[in-house]
Order: sequence, then structure tokens, then C-alpha cells
Amino acid sequence: MLDTRVTVTVHASDPLSRAGVVSHLQHQPTVEIVQNQGGTAVRERAEQAERGREKEGGAQSVGAVAIMPIDRFDEIAAAELRRLVRGGEQRVVLIARDLREPELMTIVEYGVRAILWRHQATPQRLLRAVQSAARGEGDLPPDLISTLLTQVGQLRRSAATSASVGLAPTLGMAPREVDVLRLVAEGLDTRQISEKLAYSERTVKNVLHALMTRLQLHNRAHAVAYALREGYI
Repeated sequence: MLDTRVTVTVHASDPLSRAGVVSHLQHQPTVEIVQNQGGTAVRERAEQAERGREKEGGAQSVGAVAIMPIDRFDEIAAAELRRLVRGGEQRVVLIARDLREPELMTIVEYGVRAILWRHQATPQRLLRAVQSAARGEGDLPPDLISTLLTQVGQLRRSAATSASVGLAPTLGMAPREVDVLRLVAEGLDTRQISEKLAYSERTVKNVLHALMTRLQLHNRAHAVAYALREGYI
């Protein structure tokens, strides 16, 4: 029998998706769903709930989990996901209808370890993903594990090929690349970034293109994920 209790917030773009997740988990004794009121409010609510359970001798909370159902991984979803994982205070369970291969690598680089296909998200399967995320463990469908391993293998082979021909990869980031990516992470578009940094729009595009080409990054979201992982932003 589970002896931990997980505090869960649901971050859905539409009421129906949120209602579906809540209906799957609301009767689970090891889950407490709290209103999505921002990180501070959620933490305070979770701490209050844990203190109450300790007084009652009940199960203790193991940490906050954010559940995010999406139809597709677009720029809006990427921005919300970055917000949720920033600081590492919440572990994310992503429920997706569809993901392309480059998007999977980006999502994993953000720090998401639990992913469910929407058509497989039964109450029992969702509960297992929540518990795994709360413990900091990975939980991916078998087909996504296979895809991820294939991508990692391709990256390693590419790095080995570069090394064999004497090409030393340049993995660092220049200050202006960091400045541009920081603004991308804040949700600014090319025009807004050019205004902020007093660059031309062409310069902003060239900076991003050169960075993504050099580091073999697939898109802007992937570039931001890399910068976050490496501690540049």
C-alpha cells in the first residue's frame, strides 16, 4: 500500500482537459489536487496539507507534481512547460496526443521524465506516472523510450564522427547568444528581441541560426532547453 501523498496541480489550456485529469485522480487517496494559483500558493497549500497530515498521523507528501495535457507541442506549450520546470520545484507529467521526434528530445532536456499518450492515460496509468514523477523517476511509453534511445545513439555517433576527423565541437555560447536566448525564453519574438538588444532582425535570426547549426539544435525551444540545462540562462 502506498504511504506517500502527492500534491498535484493541473495545467490545461481548456476546461475539458482539466476536468478529465481531475476526474481520473480526485478519488485517489494518495493524491491531493490543489488549485493552480502559481508556484508560491501551491507550495504554501502543499505545506499546509502536509502539516495537517503529520498531525493526523496520515501519509506525508513527497512533493508537488504538475500535470500538463497538450494536443501538440507548440510555442505556447513550450513556454508553459519551461515555466513549470523552472527552479525544479515541480515535477511534470506531460500528457500528449502527439509528439514529433525532435520535440521529444526537447521535452526531455527540459527535465520532464514522465510522459503519457493521451489515449493511454487511464486513471491507473496516470496515477503511476504521478507517483513516479513525485519520486523523481522516469516513466515513458515503450515506443518513446525506443525513439529516445535512437536519438541519443545518433547524437553519439555524430560526435564520434566529428572527433574521428579532427573536428572539435564548439559547445560554448557567446554572450550575445545568451542574451538572445534569454529573451526567447521570455516569449519575445524576433522583432521584440531586436528592439530590446538594438540589433537588426536579420542579426537576431543569424545569431539563432548560427547557434542552432553549431550545437545541432532543432528549433528555438530546443536551443532554450540546452541553455537552461547548461546553466547559461
